[in-house]
Amino acid sequence: MNCPFCGHLEDKVIDSRESKEGEAIRRRRQCLACEKRFTTYERIDEVPYMVVKKDGRREKFDRQKVLAGLLKSAEKRPISMAKLSTLVNEVEARVTDSPDREISTTEIGELLMDSLRDIDKIAYVRFASVYRDFQDEQAFFNELKNLMRQKSP
Repeated sequence: MNCPFCGHLEDKVIDSRESKEGEAIRRRRQCLACEKRFTTYERIDEVPYMVVKKDGRREKFDRQKVLAGLLKSAEKRPISMAKLSTLVNEVEARVTDSPDREISTTEIGELLMDSLRDIDKIAYVRFASVYRDFQDEQAFFNELKNLMRQKSP
């Protein structure tokens, strides 16, 4: 932190307080060179995580939206909420680990389908039918054949 009076780089914090809304931290500092006091405010820089849709649009990553899709595919299936939450955490971790803070819906869908395939085949097929946008029973049947081929070595 540069002293606003003399430009010295070293100071000490005399007092720290959280703002009333809890959105910032107010710090009283004293320059170690000129001993003048000044106030700084620290805020968290929140750049939202973004999802790139198939049509190129971008929207904020919504954890609840991912969970809602999983809940729909796992409806009436023996999959615990903890497992579904873990899947959402994996997707969220992938977004937060991304240097550009973006992830495509394709990447999200593939990640979730890979995990669902190992957890519950029915939930996987349900999710895949929406994600891959099956237009007819033949596309659905082909997905089932692929699933059955993978199951039996």
